Amino acid sequence: MIIKQIQKLGHGSIKATNDIGQAMILSLETFFGRVKIRQILQQTYTIGVNSVLIILVSGLFIGFVLALQGFYTLAKFSAESGLGPMVALSVIRELGPVVTALLFAGRAGSALTSEVGLMKATEQLASLNMMGVDPIRFILAPRFWACVISVPVLNLFFCSIAIFGGYLIGVQLLGLYDGTFWGNMQSSVLFDQDVLNGVIKSVVFGFGIAIIALYQGFTCEANSAGIAKATTKTVVYASLAILGLDFLMTALMFKGI
Repeated sequence: MIIKQIQKLGHGSIKATNDIGQAMILSLETFFGRVKIRQILQQTYTIGVNSVLIILVSGLFIGFVLALQGFYTLAKFSAESGLGPMVALSVIRELGPVVTALLFAGRAGSALTSEVGLMKATEQLASLNMMGVDPIRFILAPRFWACVISVPVLNLFFCSIAIFGGYLIGVQLLGLYDGTFWGNMQSSVLFDQDVLNGVIKSVVFGFGIAIIALYQGFTCEANSAGIAKATTKTVVYASLAILGLDFLMTALMFKGI
């Protein structure tokens, strides 16, 4: 019994190592592959622009909740004037990049996996190879760069609308003075320590989501069950990768603050 468990653990470790190695090779081929700007723009519209609505709605309601919770908590200490910095720093440093990436992985990442998997199942990728066209350069690379571009831009949208939602609740609903809200926020939020780090997080998250989604679609079994399994793996793996990377980058970026 113990030997069987050890064998399963060994097989699982070997498979995981093999998957990571293949994903790294695919990421390098995709990263350095030549791609046309027009293809990137087309995929950015498909992947990014069509995700704007869910990002804006989610950001608005998260701003509402942050302002409500923060105001009543700060009011216990007569510190309502800190609502603006609390909302802005919470969103810019953590909630914006993480929630945007999670929503993007669930909506666009799963769509990418199913799209590439369907191309494999219908032998479109094999047909490209037969015609002498590299599917990595023609299919994967534009989608990869579209993800890397889309996530930081969507993060900026998310942060902006979340802060605006916090303003609506804190100032318009709860009666906080708007000069206090914006003034304390401007003096507390730093571009190089807060905004720039949030953008860097988004770029890394976009890179990770793109690699996971494209790898799962490119290597899935060429049938409906394989595509469904790969799509599920994309959402799960991408979500775990986002949370793990967020912890690592937060520990590195804000340890001196």
